[in-house]
Amino acid sequence: MTDILDAIRPATIGAQALFDKPRAFGMLIDGSWQQAADGRTMESLDPATGKVIASFPDAGQADVDDAVAAARKAFPAWAGTTPAQRAAILNRIAHLIEAHIDELAELETLDQGKPLYVGRWAEILAAVAQFRFFAGQATAIEGRTITPSITYQPAGKQIAAWTIREPVGVVAAIVPWNSPLVLTAMKLAPALAAGCTVVLKPAEDTSITALRLGELMIEAGLPAGTLNIVTGRGAVSGAALAAHFDVDKVAFTGSTATGRAILDASKGNLKRVTLELGGKSPVIILPDADLELAIAGSANAIFFNAGQVCVAGSRAYVHASIYNQVMEGLASHAQALQLGHGLNPDTQMGPLVSVQQAMRVEKYIEAARVAGADIVTGGKRCGKFGTFIPPTVIGNIAPDMDVVREEVFGPVLVVQPYDDIEEAVKAANDSQYGLAASVWTESLSSAHRLSRQIQAGTVWINCHAMFDPSLPIGGVKQSGYGRDSGLAALDNYLEWKTVCAVI
Repeated sequence: MTDILDAIRPATIGAQALFDKPRAFGMLIDGSWQQAADGRTMESLDPATGKVIASFPDAGQADVDDAVAAARKAFPAWAGTTPAQRAAILNRIAHLIEAHIDELAELETLDQGKPLYVGRWAEILAAVAQFRFFAGQATAIEGRTITPSITYQPAGKQIAAWTIREPVGVVAAIVPWNSPLVLTAMKLAPALAAGCTVVLKPAEDTSITALRLGELMIEAGLPAGTLNIVTGRGAVSGAALAAHFDVDKVAFTGSTATGRAILDASKGNLKRVTLELGGKSPVIILPDADLELAIAGSANAIFFNAGQVCVAGSRAYVHASIYNQVMEGLASHAQALQLGHGLNPDTQMGPLVSVQQAMRVEKYIEAARVAGADIVTGGKRCGKFGTFIPPTVIGNIAPDMDVVREEVFGPVLVVQPYDDIEEAVKAANDSQYGLAASVWTESLSSAHRLSRQIQAGTVWINCHAMFDPSLPIGGVKQSGYGRDSGLAALDNYLEWKTVCAVI
């Protein structure tokens, strides 16, 4: 690991404006940009430097009420558009995101801290892909014809039956701070394709790209009120959305604790809820694995985006015969990563999103050290603002350590040897979470067997964190339920209606 690098000035005009002087954003309600009814605001900081780069409204109940009312008013017209009309607008949104990709990537880096290449070449392009994929699905929503076995129809008559897919209604989409734009797209694209209207609540630490996306979506021709964006604190505006009686569905990505709170708040009107929650994804490396691929892949699985990834491979189980070799490789990989401001092209890993998050991660590492674990590399906060955590590899762990059992959400990998594969599978499944996992082996039989035995919503073979809009992503156990991406995501926003007729 080399020295932390300073920021350099962005290349795009929009990002330069924030870099030079904080911007006051409004929130989007019924097609217009507004301030909070009570005038409250919040600040957004560059997590690498602590510099204020923007402010935005701190929405309260009155603002949430206005946004939900706008979405409710817009719903009949949007639901009544033809699938081709919705598809055309979604494709225009995708085109505009792509046209502004450099600006959006720089804004994401300033707001969240991730290296510029991560936003530019991975996450913003993935957001484009989400809108294009669901533009195609908008015209492929189908019901079914059914031949029922009803025997008591009137003489000389027949029974005809069929199903219709209809949009759920008003959706509250609540997204986290780790990958703001792509996770926003994963909610908005299928909801809009289905004919729903949306109130989006971005994370309070990372609202800038959501607001910029709102501007682009208006430019693409999205009707007023179809998308509304309220900014503010999750405990206030997020909670108000989850409990609102005029919201038909909540789509949430975030922590398991917050997911439980949302589920509890949703009970009032029994709204539909999908939850993509925490993870503690295991990585199992078999003795026949391609070690060069497995070591690099396992390191990337945890150090990508500074470990702030819901599916991060944070627990590695390595066969005892190759344990020392893998540990040496992981530590070497970690030590070679260059930390720095995300706008610096030499940066390979940026800061955590906030001082509070960095302190939280550091506490997990220190508690593991006190409990007897070996901090092989990394472990201490650094940087002028205290938001950087060096890539950290921990050995000599015990299964009951918090760093093993809880979602750390930072660049922290715990590594444990195993002697037989049944032991590794048991350890991998010994978790409250079940979001994702990866298996590294050259054996096709082992890959197939383990992919069935591991309790997770996604299992990757000889790779980790491979995403595509066609592939459903979501978890089991306390990692939530429902799926983002793929055809399963579209189902989140559609209801079945049965029609039965005597003819």
